[in-house]
Amino acid sequence: MSHDPHAHEDHGDHGHGHGVEIPHGSMRDYVIGFVLSVILTAIPFYLVMERPFSNGVTAAAIMGFAVIQILVHMVYFLHLKPSAEGGWTMTALVFTIIVVAIMLSGSLWVMYHLNANMMPMMDPSQLP
Repeated sequence: MSHDPHAHEDHGDHGHGHGVEIPHGSMRDYVIGFVLSVILTAIPFYLVMERPFSNGVTAAAIMGFAVIQILVHMVYFLHLKPSAEGGWTMTALVFTIIVVAIMLSGSLWVMYHLNANMMPMMDPSQLP
């Protein structure tokens, strides 16, 4: 039995890289993502420092900007598109949204209950 060293060339690279396209962003995409991230960070910072709205509106706005910033990061830095990789990126997006919703609602719930259950501050005029 003879051994032909070129017998397996018909198989190419043995399954490595068949139809797999790794998304790469251009410098333009990264700059757009960076600028949007800076803006989406600066606006909540302004809202907290200047307090133009009530606390509830400010908290809702900050959460909204956080969700938008997550989406900006997913699109411009992680290059997740709904049509890429056979729909797996859409699954990742849905999972991310669920996890973020749980984290945000849980954090707000904990902070609300910590604030509501804190010991009352003593009035300094009643101290001996």
